[in-house]
Amino acid sequence: MCSKRYLLNSKYHDDQISAQFFSDAARLYQFGRLCNTFRFLFSGIEALAKVALFVLFTLAVLDTLLLYSARIKTLPASRLAPKRLSNGDDNIITITVENPYPFTASFSVIDELPIQFQKRDFLYQLSMPPRTKKRFAYTLRPTTRGEYHFGNLNIYAQSALSFVSRRFTIQAATMVPTYPSYLQMQRYELLATASRSMELGLKRIRRIGHTLEFERIKNYVIGDDIRTINWKATARRNQLMVNQYQDERSQLIYCLIDMGRVMLLDYAINTTLAISNIALKKQDRAGLIMFSSKIHSIVPAERRSGQLVKIIQTLYNQDTKFEESDYEMLFITVQRQIHQRALLLLFTNFETLSSMRRHLKYLQHLAARHLLVTIFFENTELHTLLERKIKTFEDAYIKTIAEKFTFEKREIVLELNRHGIQSVLTPPKNLSLRLINKYLELKARGLI
Repeated sequence: MCSKRYLLNSKYHDDQISAQFFSDAARLYQFGRLCNTFRFLFSGIEALAKVALFVLFTLAVLDTLLLYSARIKTLPASRLAPKRLSNGDDNIITITVENPYPFTASFSVIDELPIQFQKRDFLYQLSMPPRTKKRFAYTLRPTTRGEYHFGNLNIYAQSALSFVSRRFTIQAATMVPTYPSYLQMQRYELLATASRSMELGLKRIRRIGHTLEFERIKNYVIGDDIRTINWKATARRNQLMVNQYQDERSQLIYCLIDMGRVMLLDYAINTTLAISNIALKKQDRAGLIMFSSKIHSIVPAERRSGQLVKIIQTLYNQDTKFEESDYEMLFITVQRQIHQRALLLLFTNFETLSSMRRHLKYLQHLAARHLLVTIFFENTELHTLLERKIKTFEDAYIKTIAEKFTFEKREIVLELNRHGIQSVLTPPKNLSLRLINKYLELKARGLI
């Protein structure tokens, strides 16, 4: 019985397939008749298509001959990059392209950028008259220090026909080092001149005294300190004369950079470069010590012409060491390397009072012989949390913890001050300005 039913179902399916086949065949026959009808009505369309195809093929061949002319072997083009890039700043890269063709051509320029930028869609298009040269520029903002490798220039040329593109590969591979922000260094260099910095509104301190280094006698003007009046010169000239003093020179300025795990290294490096430049401009001697669990680099304080270059070369390729910093080793190194009183600018980042107290005795030993200024950072994320409105119990808990850490930072400052150690607590973005002001203030007060 089952066998009989199976045979009946199989026959039924075969009939269905046969019916479908004949239906599809009928549709194909009708479509063929329709095509023949159109072919009869538009009998000239086939000839027109052949003519159009021939024209297109001819134009493509002509375009190829124009672009691949035997006289043009290469495309005059070049990339002009700075000798070094400035970390965190906009750096200008210039590309020059020349059109060697005797006709107007368009060019698509693809520059192989360093892998650090992760930019794979660089494309610049330009159109140029015959035998002309054009130059365009773009900017790059590196965010890390180190070596940046540029690749080749790839340029695709097209004529007005635009059927064919010819690729030119310009061998322009080069390595450009990215140094700490020397552009920022140049901006803050103006602070080295007190009068100029007052005009710029950057210097927020007031000169409250002078050192004992005499410079010259000059006429009294309103605003001069009356304590500097030179009465003998006044009697001789029959007008008020004052002594003018200048800051002491050739003082030792050392930047001590903690490269441990708690450090915001790029901010410290950029500021070190700026403060070292200004110290050299003020005729002081600038030096550098970089440390973590060991001493990584030492640049003895000098005032030679190549000192700033030496500091830059030391700074540009340094990385954070994710380990606990050894302040005992730092103290021993300072004792061995620095044999006279110096200004020590210690870049670190104490997050808690207990972490600062672990190293306090070494900081006290440093401050006993030198003028020590500790520089550490405010946590800007905590300020964002403190400004957030409390809506849930979790928000209240998070805000309480943020207030605790913020309060502890202030406690660190007070604790250091109680032990005669000066400190600068600042948001990272204001570090350079705050520290330059501190340096100028200490020189003005004659504390160095």
